[in-house]
Amino acid sequence: MSAEVIDVYADGACKGNPGPGGWGVRLESGTHSKELYGGEPLTTNNRMELTAVIRALEALKRPSVVRIHTDSRYVQKGITEWIRNWKRRGWRTVEKAPVKNEDLWRRLDELALRHEVEWIWVKGHAGHVGNERADRLANMGIMASPPAPTRDVSGAG
Repeated sequence: MSAEVIDVYADGACKGNPGPGGWGVRLESGTHSKELYGGEPLTTNNRMELTAVIRALEALKRPSVVRIHTDSRYVQKGITEWIRNWKRRGWRTVEKAPVKNEDLWRRLDELALRHEVEWIWVKGHAGHVGNERADRLANMGIMASPPAPTRDVSGAG
């Protein structure tokens, strides 16, 4: 693994839940930084939070020491606490229901195993510079996503 730590600031956003969503990521290592964002026309906030972290880890070219800063307890607790039991129960919750966003959790688990990751929760919208930037990027992702398809439900067509 590389000796230099990569700080990742990741955030997701949604206008409506479900609704148009975006994800944003800022990666920093020494004097280098990279920003990524994207969006989907119809999604949920939790899917965008997960997607942000996934896109950040996918952007790393080699196994690295990574500190992921997220304002999502869902992501932070999901990957550090809940996932072990989900996998043990065949991707079922304690209530025996399917785990929501299983596809993204599986991908995140696969990517996180390639790196040495520290998961850091930060309070959202509290002036944390990295988190605030990731939030702005996520909102840019919403604006960049194509609109959701519409259909006529009026019965007139």
